[in-house]
Amino acid sequence: MIDPNHPFYDALWRRLLIPIVCLAWVCFELYAGEVMWAVIVGGVGIYATYKLFIEKRKPPVERPADEPQE
Repeated sequence: MIDPNHPFYDALWRRLLIPIVCLAWVCFELYAGEVMWAVIVGGVGIYATYKLFIEKRKPPVERPADEPQE
């Protein structure tokens, strides 16, 4: 579901914002007394954290330089 190699996730602030928003949402749901939604959103946040920070990202593909023409 989350491709950590997508250019959208290159910026650190975007990778940090997703789990932070999930954590804030979990806190709101717990405050509202909705434990089931807190568990669901907590699972999404844990998954996002794993995919964006823990799972190894593939290094960029090295493309060979064009050979000089003689």
